[in-house]
Amino acid sequence: MILITGATGTIGRELVETLQASGEQVRAMTRTPEKAPPAAEVAVADFDDPASLKAAAQGATAVFMLSAPGPWIPQHDEAMLAAARSAGVPKVVKLSAIGTHDAVTSWHFAGEQAIRSSGLAWTILRPSSFASNVLRWAPAVQAGVPIPNPMGNGAQGVIDPQDVAEVAARALTTSDHDGRTYTLTGPELISVPEMAEQLGRVLGRPVTVVEQSLADYRDQLSGAGLDPAFVETALAGARLVAEGGNAMVTEDVARVLGRPPRTFATWAEAHKAAFTAQG
Repeated sequence: MILITGATGTIGRELVETLQASGEQVRAMTRTPEKAPPAAEVAVADFDDPASLKAAAQGATAVFMLSAPGPWIPQHDEAMLAAARSAGVPKVVKLSAIGTHDAVTSWHFAGEQAIRSSGLAWTILRPSSFASNVLRWAPAVQAGVPIPNPMGNGAQGVIDPQDVAEVAARALTTSDHDGRTYTLTGPELISVPEMAEQLGRVLGRPVTVVEQSLADYRDQLSGAGLDPAFVETALAGARLVAEGGNAMVTEDVARVLGRPPRTFATWAEAHKAAFTAQG
């Protein structure tokens, strides 16, 4: 039995389906059981409730550790790790983030350090930007208006979440990747304007972008009611990308899966229905 935290999110849901397709027993941890992936055993638990975490981890052979982005990640990681140890779980796989090198610049650093010193078998996954983030463009694409772009021509090794899920599944079900930290990227560096161009080719109509200042981006995020710490981290990330600081492509997906990672164009083709104007 493999426990998947964050099971209702992008990676968690993909991972549940990937593991189930290979015949693994999966337990999906969530606070909202009505949103859990179908056919999975569901554990209703909360990172702020240690007893619920221990109950969710009971009997698991491995735990996939995922928490929604935010300054609470170190506390969530520590709570889940304590529950895993208490329940006798022998292995953990943590979804971290590309560029995790210190506690100042990353919410994931403390959790990575705790896992490495936990005494458990572990694997850490540091994915680059998800191709699925482009789904946020859908309303603008459907309306035929430009996509605001605070990242300029900064390029990233954008990765298909399905590739992240497949790597996680390998780490959870074999010992081949114990003690490894993988930086997961797509096969190419690609910027926001280039993603818009490729999406437009898939849709058969232009998808355009418009430059957005970081000040306007801050106003947009703040206006959405997001946590101030999240807003500042998102701004720092956009600035980093714009300056070329996330222009990285690795071979780690290919090393684990034995095939190249999927391209952004392949992801766009598979998800083009999400960008089709509704009624």
